[in-house]
Amino acid sequence: MAETITRVDYFYIETPNKPGEAARMLNAINEAGHNLLAFSGFPKGRRAQLDFIPADSVAFAKCAKKAGCTLSKKKSGFLVQGDDRIGAVANLLSKLADAKINVTACTAVCAGKNRYGAILWVKSPDLKRAAKVLGIA
Repeated sequence: MAETITRVDYFYIETPNKPGEAARMLNAINEAGHNLLAFSGFPKGRRAQLDFIPADSVAFAKCAKKAGCTLSKKKSGFLVQGDDRIGAVANLLSKLADAKINVTACTAVCAGKNRYGAILWVKSPDLKRAAKVLGIA
């Protein structure tokens, strides 16, 4: 099976960079019954940035607002799922590089059972071109 590449929405929040902040947010999302397609967290100066890629963006944003969370504006990226093989991510990034599209960030993991997943972020002006290059336009 080849990759399945989907354009997804994501939101981020900034929190104190201290133990338990990500767990607190993820538990609140779980309790509200929202499914995440992906999550990423990393330090940002003296704070932390938590990125959420929800299965249902509208419901997620409403829930966050109700909970008093300050979400970023909705942004877009790409969720990649496919059969793991040597060079899988290199091939995707090479396609974008050949089209002169800069990848803002990429996170990729082996998912077990010969599967992998990745999240790709590009700047907003490049979204449509990147989608076309990746074969989802």
